[in-house]
Amino acid sequence: MSQRARVELSLLLPEAPDARDACVSRLEALLLREKGITRTHLPEEAATRALCIHYDPGLVTLAQVERLAITAGATVSRQFGHILLALRAVDSEDAAPRIERALSSLAGVLAVEVNLAAQFARIEFNRNQTSRESLEAALRELGYASAPAPAAAGAPEEARGGWYARNTELAWSLMGGLLLAVAWAGQRWLELPRGVALPLYAASYALGGWDLVRHWVGAVRKGRLSFDIDLLMLLAAIGAAALGDWAEGAFLLFLFSLAHALEHYALGRARNAIRALSSLTPATARVLRGSTSSEVPVEAVAAGEVVLVRPAERIPVDGLVQSGRSTVNQAPITGESVPVEKVVGSEVFAGTVNGEGALEVKTTRAVGDRTLDRVVKLVEEAQTQKAPTQRFTDRFERIFVPAVLVADVALILVPPLIGAWNWSTSFYRGMALLVAASPCALALGTPAAVLAGIAQAARRGVLIKGGAHLENLGRLRALAFDKTGTLTEGRPEVTDLAAAEGVTEAGLLRVAAAVERLSQHPLATAVVRSAEARNMELPAAGELMSLTARGVRSSVEGRMVEIGNLRLWEEAGVPVPAAIRGQVERLQALSRSVMVVRHGEVWLGSIGMADRLRPGAPEVLKRLRAVGLQRLVMLTGDNRGVAEQVGAEAGVDEVRAELLPEDKVTVMKQLLAAHGQVAMVGDGVNDAPALAHATVGIAMGAAGTAVALETADVALMADDLGTLPFAVGLSRQASAIIRQNLLLSLAVIVLLVLASTTGFFGIGAAVLVHEGSSLVVIANALRLLTYEEGTAGRASPPAARAEAEKRSE
Repeated sequence: MSQRARVELSLLLPEAPDARDACVSRLEALLLREKGITRTHLPEEAATRALCIHYDPGLVTLAQVERLAITAGATVSRQFGHILLALRAVDSEDAAPRIERALSSLAGVLAVEVNLAAQFARIEFNRNQTSRESLEAALRELGYASAPAPAAAGAPEEARGGWYARNTELAWSLMGGLLLAVAWAGQRWLELPRGVALPLYAASYALGGWDLVRHWVGAVRKGRLSFDIDLLMLLAAIGAAALGDWAEGAFLLFLFSLAHALEHYALGRARNAIRALSSLTPATARVLRGSTSSEVPVEAVAAGEVVLVRPAERIPVDGLVQSGRSTVNQAPITGESVPVEKVVGSEVFAGTVNGEGALEVKTTRAVGDRTLDRVVKLVEEAQTQKAPTQRFTDRFERIFVPAVLVADVALILVPPLIGAWNWSTSFYRGMALLVAASPCALALGTPAAVLAGIAQAARRGVLIKGGAHLENLGRLRALAFDKTGTLTEGRPEVTDLAAAEGVTEAGLLRVAAAVERLSQHPLATAVVRSAEARNMELPAAGELMSLTARGVRSSVEGRMVEIGNLRLWEEAGVPVPAAIRGQVERLQALSRSVMVVRHGEVWLGSIGMADRLRPGAPEVLKRLRAVGLQRLVMLTGDNRGVAEQVGAEAGVDEVRAELLPEDKVTVMKQLLAAHGQVAMVGDGVNDAPALAHATVGIAMGAAGTAVALETADVALMADDLGTLPFAVGLSRQASAIIRQNLLLSLAVIVLLVLASTTGFFGIGAAVLVHEGSSLVVIANALRLLTYEEGTAGRASPPAARAEAEKRSE
């Protein structure tokens, strides 16, 4: 009989971005060659990205299976690599497919995905055939040299170098426009000789078309000539000059280069919103070694070392507070607007800002493994994942562009041959059609919106891991919540102290807490917390005896203490007073967990406990309805009485209780059938089966949980439901903007094609509307960077607001 072992993919394939990566199939193929291994697969119900391995225990042991998996993973990782390269490719809207084609043709490159708006290329390659250095060199040869990450350079891209160095394209475009204006105005009003005007137009051509010519010539030299937007614009400008319309051709190149310079600036705003995450951590840390402290590069701080963080400094490492007390502004990581108090044992994150107290922090994660590092990496990967709408536009362009080229040739040749137009008119309209039909706005509209949406979400502590999830989150009609730890706080609290006649509530709690502080049970911890909140002095208790499924027994002040459920005494034949039974029944009717306390021969009373609803949860659900959610459902394994009460307090539409993990999957399938698009909110671990089947899996509190951060489609970095309406509202806005951009782009293409072929628009008017539409869709997408509706009504102190504004600059 076969047995199963599960090994986390992150241990086997650290670089693989998700479970769909080709390296997972390679890993499975290697393992299946091993003796004793019968099957490998990725189960949907896995709590993490885990590979399930079926093996014959008669042929191989569990330890051997794990070693084989690790060895196979190392073999795959040695041979196959995944890298993200930052690049500069804003000169042409179709640079992305051009780069993808060029890199895919290189030996050893297995897959390429380029996001033009984000300026990132994700490449999967065979290390035996190529390397990162070779791929970077190939990008340089293509004219899209990979740029150093801003964190490495020490400042955002726009903050480095002088104005001209940062805005060369804009400067050349403006100079070309100035020369065009001088030549045109001189000819029109000052009788400037044509022999003087032509050199001015030619210089304007050179300044406006330099980047176009450079990239086209480079492609020709490398044998990679393609009919792209660069070539179409060059042909249109050359055609205008051939017809004697030098001013119109120079105007085309001026507008084209100016539009690209403005696109670069606009998209840079969205990119910098994400890049700012990388520069949040200080470059050095003050490490305590022995009795002295020394300032060292943060990269040199190892896990286990203690770092001193002074007041008002940024925390350089992830770790646990070892000494000190302070409040920490966690807004840069979690989006929380209110500083969080930190005491000994509290977790802190790199990039957050310390308050007024000094802290000694014991490092738990070195550079590269910190929460902020993981977030930056995941956000960068998310930028390269194309949204469904973008994949549609890519397919559309592959069909549309060749069709336009065929139609353009026909437009130039057919009308003169049948006597409809002369050759000059036909050629001119053909050139205008090349400009009109270039799908620039179509190529930029969706990726710009995805980039801006992911950037704004990241700035508010919500990690959306790709354009597909951004779009899906915006289409939701129903939302399912786990109860424990999601709608509730996830830990029981004392809600009722029902003291017996002649006994005070303080007396009841004092004895119970004295005994329960010796136990680690969650209910015992709740009793102790309640006593500590009242500043009670507790007597000493004797040795604790645990009575399984019944309670505990100890002694206080020389008399035996028994705490538990009624079965503890019923099975021992001890009669329970009717008043105590009445207390228990009343509290159970309120869906409380109940413990009865007896001290010697005296019945002290009953203590009721419950997992409290999160503060503000009902308001969050109202806000979710306000952003368009039609059905809110709570799923739980708890008994129906407790579930119904929590559901009523929270304000959900439906409660499904007493569910096993497989039952939650069944419910999720029913919700999907009824509503089409359904998200599940949970902790990313216990609710894995339902999360896996949901349209979008949303994890709570991912800042402190690596598993949740890695497995969820959307991660709420703070353990804060209040960011959920913001995320849904932002995604709905992003989906609306993507649709607007798509419709606008298609409408402009249709308008320009009709206007240019009928002669209503010349080349100048066509390029003006064409480039104007590109700028409009980008500006429309960038509205997402100011989206705030989801956070309406939440506290945002001036300090937190100032920090957020500083990060957005």
